[in-house]
Amino acid sequence: MGQVIAVLQNLLSDNILPPDPENFRTLNKKQLNRRTFEEHLNNLRKVFQRLQKANLKLNLKKCRFFQKEVTYLGHVISAEGVKTDPEKIKAVVDWPRPETVHDLRSFLGLCTYYRRFVKNFSTIAKPLHKLTEAKSNFNWTEECEKSFNSLKQALTSSPILTYPRTDKDFILDTDASNEGIGAVLSQNIGNEERVIAYFSKSLGKPERNYCVTRKELLAIVKSIEHFHHYLYGRKFLLRTDHASLRWLLNFKEPEGQIARWIQRLQEYDFEIQHRKGTSHGNADALSRRPCKESCKQCTNAEKKFGMERDISVKVVTTTTVDPWSSCEIQKAQLEDPAIKPILEKKLNSAERPSWQEIAPESPATKRYWALWDSLHLKDGVLYRKWESDDGNSCRWQLILPKSRIPEVLRETHDSASGGHFGVMKTLSKTRERFYWDRLRADVENWCRECHACGARKGPKTRTKGRLQRYNVGAPFERMALDILGPFPVTTKGNRYVLVLMDYFTKWPEAIPIPDQEASTVAEELVRSWISCYGVPMILHSDQGTNFNSALFTKLCKLLGILKTRTTALHPESDGMVERFNRTILNHLSLFVSRNQTDWDTHLPLFLLAYRSAEHDVTGLTPAEMLFGRTLRLPCDILFGRPSETPSSPNEYMKNLEARLESVHAFARERIKLASERMKTRYDSRATHHHFKEGDLVWMYNPKRRRGLSPKLQQNWEGPYTVVKKLNDVVYRVQRAPNAKPKVIHINRLAPYRATDHNSM
Repeated sequence: MGQVIAVLQNLLSDNILPPDPENFRTLNKKQLNRRTFEEHLNNLRKVFQRLQKANLKLNLKKCRFFQKEVTYLGHVISAEGVKTDPEKIKAVVDWPRPETVHDLRSFLGLCTYYRRFVKNFSTIAKPLHKLTEAKSNFNWTEECEKSFNSLKQALTSSPILTYPRTDKDFILDTDASNEGIGAVLSQNIGNEERVIAYFSKSLGKPERNYCVTRKELLAIVKSIEHFHHYLYGRKFLLRTDHASLRWLLNFKEPEGQIARWIQRLQEYDFEIQHRKGTSHGNADALSRRPCKESCKQCTNAEKKFGMERDISVKVVTTTTVDPWSSCEIQKAQLEDPAIKPILEKKLNSAERPSWQEIAPESPATKRYWALWDSLHLKDGVLYRKWESDDGNSCRWQLILPKSRIPEVLRETHDSASGGHFGVMKTLSKTRERFYWDRLRADVENWCRECHACGARKGPKTRTKGRLQRYNVGAPFERMALDILGPFPVTTKGNRYVLVLMDYFTKWPEAIPIPDQEASTVAEELVRSWISCYGVPMILHSDQGTNFNSALFTKLCKLLGILKTRTTALHPESDGMVERFNRTILNHLSLFVSRNQTDWDTHLPLFLLAYRSAEHDVTGLTPAEMLFGRTLRLPCDILFGRPSETPSSPNEYMKNLEARLESVHAFARERIKLASERMKTRYDSRATHHHFKEGDLVWMYNPKRRRGLSPKLQQNWEGPYTVVKKLNDVVYRVQRAPNAKPKVIHINRLAPYRATDHNSM
């Protein structure tokens, strides 16, 4: 390596290599043309001699000789002189013509950042700024096209673009969005920030799924690699609008891709500086540069993440004056029809107008007129002076125009300092600083209609539907099944319990199984139930994937079984088997060993105990309901119990039929009374709310995600639209026209009255 450095130093001393970019301007066309072909051969001969003397070899594939132009440090050197390398301005030159206001604002954000270098910037950009006005139609004219091309030409020419200086530190601004990354390499020259090169890159489909921090880190890595020839071996300043990246190189125990990125960045010497988004418009605009052609992924990302609003906020804050200055507030007050008459009277005369003068005005203006003595002007702006009852304290409340109310409430309620608190806290915070007509009502509506609060806290009163009864009148007419577990793996390899139960007789089966695959469940259903008791008419389960698999569906179809299922997150519709599961757990907890690996050995005797115990609903034991007799228990052998008098088969059959008819009739009556009693008790808490097609609703949908705390999740989603009412308590809802519909129980729905304040 030392030999290579020595050779290069000798070459530099002989002026064989191209000149330093600082001296580019000192080279004129005549000087460059004096270099002839023979001189070039002579220079090559010297280079080869020096390399041969140092015992160094060249890779022929990587060598280029007799070139008419050479790219060097981001510039193209040729016989004609020095010009900008097209690659360094490609991100701006290839900027597609804006098709929407969002695209145009993104481009203007970049232009505005460097407007001080563009002569007559406001005149050139005026046609484009007109298209971004609120009430103007987006009509791209020849004048707009000319303005667009002029700004691109200005951004890619002097004085914005400059040559790199070796005595100045480089500044690299990076940013990332949901569709791309961008960067600007610049230097402070003459107390002004001058651009050296631009960089922009669209994100691939996998990269769009990165989290925000990873996208910002990707922007840093790709930008530094792109400007490697400028930055390697030099200390430079890296600026980003993502605050957490200030601790980039101090990540604790980085793994995988992030670890490789950090290792790659450790080859460079840089300092990270955070810059707020409103000051980061140059890199921000490049990262959001639209694709060359209509990109479906970009469009979807903009709709999903609300990119139009983000860009609008960033550009507006960098291009307009302070909207809360005295001049702007006075202008807004004069544009408010309720405040204008009062402010004009205050500006022109200190005397209170008579009732006759104010009578034709609106009720809001009359309420302001009633406060005349407490209204005062400060810098031409109307304020209300509020004093406490004892007169020891007072505060100045700005009379807020109606057009500014959403912005104020968004800050006092929706922002991080607002905290999304309730009505009273938000009202107190707002009244401390502002006053307007019907302030309390507006605050109450804003808090009640807040989408974020609704998604997290849900409605104050939950919707509760009426109880739907499904009584059966014969054994095995309808049965339920469920999976209980997982439990510790037993010595026999079992981990779950397949629970089956008949709705009429309450006869249960609890079968230990090693897994809950559909094949295992289907095999045990046939072996342990259908082979013993026959095929049921109706089979009811929850929405487990094993019960709704193609294999299980095919089995039910072959056997002529009607398969039904509960609605999502509503286990009450399978309450019988859920209550039996709790009974199983209570029993096993009393008899299982300390290591809990023998629980499957206790299930047979538990089933014996349950089948021989009287059920609260039927008033009979499951054995009596099924067999017409009680089961003989170990205690009968221990304490002695006379056996029934044997009889002939015919007599036994007659007695059994009579006994079963009597038992079943008694059980049906008991089941009917129990269900009516349960329905009366349940319906007493019902809200009697019904939705109709087209109604907007919240949907309760708690989620658990790996690495995230469920306590910090937003459990309510919306708005959903009611597509169809399936019965009194079950609805089909849909979030978007092309989204998959969902069948939801009414208990998980609530009226949607919120408004997404971020979209306003």
